[in-house]
Amino acid sequence: MSVPPINSARRAAFRFNQAAIFLNTQAGRRGAQKLLPLFDQAFRSRRITPEVFETSSANDLKSQVNGAMNEGTRLLFAIGGDGTLQGLVNAAFGFDVVFGVIPAGGGNDFAKALGLPRDPLGALAAALAGEPRSVDLARVHTADGQERLYLGGGGIGLDAESAKYASTRYRNWPGRSRYIASALRAFLTHRPNRVRVTFDNNQESLRRNSILACVLNTPTFGAGIQLAPSARIDDGLLDFAFLEELRFGQVLRILPRLAIRGTLDLPQLHTMQIRKVRLETEARAFFQGDGEILGPTPVEIEVVPNAVQFLAPKCASN
Repeated sequence: MSVPPINSARRAAFRFNQAAIFLNTQAGRRGAQKLLPLFDQAFRSRRITPEVFETSSANDLKSQVNGAMNEGTRLLFAIGGDGTLQGLVNAAFGFDVVFGVIPAGGGNDFAKALGLPRDPLGALAAALAGEPRSVDLARVHTADGQERLYLGGGGIGLDAESAKYASTRYRNWPGRSRYIASALRAFLTHRPNRVRVTFDNNQESLRRNSILACVLNTPTFGAGIQLAPSARIDDGLLDFAFLEELRFGQVLRILPRLAIRGTLDLPQLHTMQIRKVRLETEARAFFQGDGEILGPTPVEIEVVPNAVQFLAPKCASN
């Protein structure tokens, strides 16, 4: 399939007459399947004919996306969480499409950054009544030669180690509790890793022990945990968050505040805005993006400004 040029002109939802909706049957809120008739009604009220594709793997999703685009569909929705959305964006990146998201996963941090309601039906209604909005993405290159785009939060250390628990043992826990429980479980066996961080083409670097080194496009990750409250998805920048080593007692003290407010205000947490960063570790480590393990270190992450368009409420801001 040839790659047509990106059309930068804004298009209202009613300009589309068909949509492909990709439902992750493994996503956090399995009840979303029961809402399919209501989703269908919402699309048809806008004179958009929807076609639903059920997917349970990345390969299925990619094949289905290619098939929908071959049929001329240019409005692509994901029903699921940030991981499902990441798969959709990677499958269709570079094509003249507009994306939409119906939040039905465990995190939904990117949907929140778009200004969409948490309720799936409310989010769909807001998106269809909105307009296409250009947003940034993060592109990561891993040591095994892979390249991947992600939308919200990515990093190495405790978050990558907890991602495997969030997708398995604590998969059915609601919202933020899923990620906090996963992080606490991972912390029990975690060993701080010495990380070398090089910013923006070798202009500046640091080398420290850390339990977390994150590169974020959204203000939150893990269902509302705030690491970079000032981050924006359309400013052409990424936010880097570096958390130095913590003792177990310190972790226990911050958990109540983290569970209730989602904030992590610690003197050991350092943040800054960047366009590109390289992360190297003394011990073998893996990088996660949007809750998916993407590959081993060393990794290079860079911002891709105005990378794609998403349907979002008018004048939405994060």
